[in-house]
Amino acid sequence: MTLNIILIGFLAATFLMVVAKRITALIRTFRTQSIFLFLYTLYMGLGQRRLELFIICGLVLALKVVVVPLVLLRIMRRINVEEDLGLLINPQLSLVIAVIFAYFSYLFAHTAMGLPHSPASVAFIASITAVCIGFFLMVSRMKALGQVIGLLVMENAIFLAASVIAGGMPFFVEIAFFFDIFIFVVIVEVFVYKVNRLFTHIDTSKMQSLKG
Repeated sequence: MTLNIILIGFLAATFLMVVAKRITALIRTFRTQSIFLFLYTLYMGLGQRRLELFIICGLVLALKVVVVPLVLLRIMRRINVEEDLGLLINPQLSLVIAVIFAYFSYLFAHTAMGLPHSPASVAFIASITAVCIGFFLMVSRMKALGQVIGLLVMENAIFLAASVIAGGMPFFVEIAFFFDIFIFVVIVEVFVYKVNRLFTHIDTSKMQSLKG
């Protein structure tokens, strides 16, 4: 029951991302999603009593809940970006699309893969839905920061899916994942700052004017 509540919270936070109109709201909901991912990892660690799971749990808390959101907020302050995400699809229609993603994820899990109804199947459905929503955020938000968060949402979802399919990825693979995400965020901070200095904004739709 506790695990189902955590997974429902993870999925609810993911749905909230598609209705967010402001970048700060999107960052907060990403942090909320990461908190539920931390709780899921902690629950698994307490159940299996494996030291590496507790270490990974601490890394999730430090990097995804604290460091990454702070870096994204720092980028906002540094380049003085507008709060508006620049939506290509309105929040109401975005939510409908997200629900459709969840429905097809459910069908895929129980029909195509034949998974039984269990917390593991709920986690798998939540992860597939989050991958789809992360990709949707990347293509439907014009601001570069919104697209970056979409990619980070997909990474959270892949982390959750791996823990379900493989019972937790090998410890050193997990460490490499976290290191890659940390380096990625640092590179994104530099890249977005440079783009903003050159073009005075981070609205990727404006780059269409560069076409020959």
